[in-house]
Amino acid sequence: MKKTLNLFLIFWLILAGQPLQYVGASELPGAAPQVPQAWPAVALVQVAAGFASPVHITHAGDGSGRLFIVEQAGRIKILLGGQISGVFLDIAGRVLSPANGGGGEQGLLSVAFPPSFGNGIDHFYVYYTNQSGDNQLSRFSISTNPDLADPASEEILLVIPHPGQRNHNGGQLAFGPDGYLYIGTGDGGGGGDPQGNAQNLTSLLGKLLRIDVDPVAPIPTAYKVYLPSIAQQFTGSSDPPRRYLIPKDNPFLNDPTARPEIWAFGLRNPWRFSFDRQTGDIWIGDVGQNNWEEIDFQPANSLGGENYGWNIMEGEVCYADPNCSPTGFTPPVQVYDHSNGNCAVTGGMVYHGSTQPALQGIYFYGDYCTGNLWGLRWETGAWQNTLLLDSHYRIASFGENEAGELFLADINGGVIYQVVQN
Repeated sequence: MKKTLNLFLIFWLILAGQPLQYVGASELPGAAPQVPQAWPAVALVQVAAGFASPVHITHAGDGSGRLFIVEQAGRIKILLGGQISGVFLDIAGRVLSPANGGGGEQGLLSVAFPPSFGNGIDHFYVYYTNQSGDNQLSRFSISTNPDLADPASEEILLVIPHPGQRNHNGGQLAFGPDGYLYIGTGDGGGGGDPQGNAQNLTSLLGKLLRIDVDPVAPIPTAYKVYLPSIAQQFTGSSDPPRRYLIPKDNPFLNDPTARPEIWAFGLRNPWRFSFDRQTGDIWIGDVGQNNWEEIDFQPANSLGGENYGWNIMEGEVCYADPNCSPTGFTPPVQVYDHSNGNCAVTGGMVYHGSTQPALQGIYFYGDYCTGNLWGLRWETGAWQNTLLLDSHYRIASFGENEAGELFLADINGGVIYQVVQN
């Protein structure tokens, strides 16, 4: 039904001679006309150094003021007041990473804290490459010390087989405004998605997943039996029992030919997605193949089910078949090519802090190879994009603290920087 309505809307707009455009909040009927704003000058201020290959930055939302810095080898460290105050979790012995013979994209890749963490909830979630080379979602609990997790408390919720390749693991975890856990997965690796996973709805690879890991009520026995049976049906693997529910409004819940965990698909390697903390919109940085990097956008009122096009499309153009049709795909809102050394997008975040007013409402994202830092926003009826800074850092991730201030991680230098107006 949704696709039919979308096609009807597109057909109507073509007949009316109107360009296809995204609708931003400030462009809704009745909103005051926008006045173009000057782009701010931006700088990076060092916050802390001494990390080993930092790949993710987040906070716990518990009022503690702590930042949690994920190191690829399998450790999470606490950053408080500009100082590394300790190791929060160390599971390096369970993680396949470059430090112990793994591929450059494998490792402990992110951590996510439930919305009620610290308020009756004492557990959190991590995504990592296990020693078999598969991607794993696990839950850990806090010890009696709030600054120290219990490594022995691990519960394996989901194992996503990743055979044959060591790249395109995805790895982002984030809780949405709806309280559900979203998971970004890569297409399984290899050039061009040789297994066709991104367009295959029976595979969890090349997807944005959405699951309920913290239901208010205990998980019914029926679900405990049903979910492992799905794993056998679709993957043929011996996945452990997966203790989560499928949200009742997931787009493929009642499709017997699709995995019900899927929220959106057609992604190559979504290296960092984020929620706009004010609007709930989703921003996805999807790494391209040979020519194009892209930023995908999903408005907060989406019903899910978007197909972002890979491996039929790369960015806005056909990938393998030059005569392919873009019909049915959700196009990116921004692309850039591999000129001048650019190679891989690192998705970022929309700034909504209070100390840098000139940055307000801008989506910041970067390139891993050049350290280029761009700004993107909806303005005067169109997406506007500009290069804000050439940092020369290896930007592996963006993150924000509880107040909405924005940070990024330089994986090579082991340094965390704050993004500020210059």
